[in-house]
Amino acid sequence: MSLIINFIFIMLFYLIGSIPFALILTKLFGLGDIRNIGSGNVGATNVLRTGNRYLAFGVLCLDVLKGLIPFFLLNSFFDNIGLLHTIFLCHFAILGHIFPFWLKFKGGKGVATYIGFLFGINLFLGLSFIAVWMVIALIARYSSLSSIVASLIAPIYFFINNNNYICIFLLYLFLIIILKHRENIKRLINRTENKIKLSK
Repeated sequence: MSLIINFIFIMLFYLIGSIPFALILTKLFGLGDIRNIGSGNVGATNVLRTGNRYLAFGVLCLDVLKGLIPFFLLNSFFDNIGLLHTIFLCHFAILGHIFPFWLKFKGGKGVATYIGFLFGINLFLGLSFIAVWMVIALIARYSSLSSIVASLIAPIYFFINNNNYICIFLLYLFLIIILKHRENIKRLINRTENKIKLSK
């Protein structure tokens, strides 16, 4: 694959990832600017704070798809791209979600798009993330903690399978997710982080 084609896919996947569905859908449904609601984060969790669970679920699904679609596009055009090369190109969708230039590079925290990204790598990783997230959420009832812990699954998986280059690359993504959750981590340490409210 030539440098030009690589650059085209990098830009395409970044643009796909940068579509701010949380902002677009909340405005379309008359709920205002998501940046002025709750934490101001452009993601599904903050959409939930509008009280519209269905809209939040819709945003979640669309954000997950942003991470998955790049894998389908690459597989449609090319047959023999190595996994590391594929992961490198497709991770720009996550960066687009977190740093959208439309919103002055202030986007979501990247977890939903990261889930789609993991499903793009293989089904086991995507399902493992969801399973670990749910277990931690049920025990600790912190969404942020669940996301942080579950984000370690992929690096550990590739470390166990002796694929150190992919492990290191996924640790870099894990670091970005940690940085986006730094305020949540401070609140977790201070025990002021909001817990998941379980419906009766």
